[in-house]
This record gives sequence, structure tokens and C-alpha cells, in this order.
Amino acid sequence: MAKLTTFEAGYCTHLACMAQKGAGFHICKFPARAWLIEVGNKRWLWDTGYADYFYQSTQSGIFKLYRKLTPVYLQEQEALKGQFLSLGIELSSIDGVILSHFHGDHIAGIRDFSCSHFICSGEGWKKLRTLRGFKALKQGFVPELMPEDFEERLIFLESFEETPLPQELWPFTVGYVLPESQKQVLIVPLPGHACGHIGAFVQTDHGWTLLASDAAWTPANYLQLQGPSKLAHLVMESPLLYYQTLQKLHQLARNPQITICLSHEGYL
Repeated sequence: MAKLTTFEAGYCTHLACMAQKGAGFHICKFPARAWLIEVGNKRWLWDTGYADYFYQSTQSGIFKLYRKLTPVYLQEQEALKGQFLSLGIELSSIDGVILSHFHGDHIAGIRDFSCSHFICSGEGWKKLRTLRGFKALKQGFVPELMPEDFEERLIFLESFEETPLPQELWPFTVGYVLPESQKQVLIVPLPGHACGHIGAFVQTDHGWTLLASDAAWTPANYLQLQGPSKLAHLVMESPLLYYQTLQKLHQLARNPQITICLSHEGYL
């Protein structure tokens, strides 16, 4: 079975009520999580969290607003590059970096993985790739974070084998098989939060885990369908699709055998 290891690479802060209606106006930490997925001798990284490149790319111009809206805190040793090296994990051993979507807190460290392929939604990338300035900022996309050879190393998940999902993963019914994962990593669209937003079901010794990315920010979002503030709708690709995805998570969570992991699950 696949092995999942959770990492936190910095955090940002925001009002609690932005993530969950009624949670109050106090400031909360929202950690930027990433996961190492291992199947046999293959390794993939799910997102990267923050890295110093985020500071460099948002220190001036219109993207400085990004830092002001979501203040970021990152110690040097907290970036994945430092964490991996301290654990003896060679950066070159990561076969692919899977990007759940293109917000800065998910892609800021991709320049450190110069030997890896990148995997993402083709539909999402095609919508974002030419955006610059305010249009890019509105999508939470910082173009300067992208490596110059990004597209040369890019693989779209739509090119992967499409497969029916096991019954226990209902209401999710179809996914994409991550190549060489022995069908233990199945990628699924989770639309609404951002362009090309995806998640992945990972089969471990403890059962299926859904890496749900930013499909929710707190468990209450999907357990009680207590969504975020309406102000958060301003930065969503589609509030309608977001709540449809949230409803699916609500139904999935009825199965106690399934674990749902969120990228930022704030400490409200």
C-alpha cells in the first residue's frame, strides 16, 4: 500500500470567519501542508507549501497585495527543501510534483525540484498560463514562481488512464490513475475553489485517504456544511461548484473508513 507523510511548510494568517462562518474575528493560523506519497520505489510530492521564492515574488508591485491579504510566516528550515535534506530525502528522488492548483501557497517551492516532472490539470493550466498582473492576482497565481522550463516538464492528468472508483469512495465515481502507482493513487477533480483544483484518493494500510486540498478549510465546512464567509466567494473560481464539491465531501465523510485531509485546516 502507499505511504503518506505529512509536512507543513510555513503558514499564513487570516480571520477565522473567512474560513468558517460564525467562527469569529480572531486571527488564525492556516498551515501550508504538503504530502510525500510513496509507492514501491516511486515518490511523488503533493504540493509544496511556502518557500522563500514566495517572498521574493511578492515583495513589490501588485503581488505585494497577496502578502498583505494573507501574511506569511516561514522559517528557513521549514521550507520543504530544508526538511527533506534534514531527513535524508534527496530532492532528485521525487519523481513528480503534483499540483492541486496554482495558488502561491501550493506552488511556491516548485523551483527546488529541478529534476521532477510536474503534474496538474491541463484545463486549469490553460486558463492561467497567460495571465499577468491583476488578472493573475485575482486567481491567486504568481507567474514569477513558475520555473522557466515548467511546460517542458509538465504532464496533464487528463492524459492518465481514467477508471471507475471503488464503491466505498461514493459519491466520487471516476478518477485518473497516477502512472506507476499500482492504482493506489487516484486523482479526482474537486472544482470550485480554483482553476483546475484537484484532489487524490491514496490507498494506505489504514484505508483510503482523500487529499482534498482546499476543497474545504475546516472539517465543519463539509461535516456541518458550515461554509466560509461570503467574502471568500470573491476569490473562488465558482462558488456554485465549490458548494457542490463540499456536498460530495459531506456524503463521503459518512463513511468512517475514509480519512479526509485538508491543506490548511486552520486552528480555529
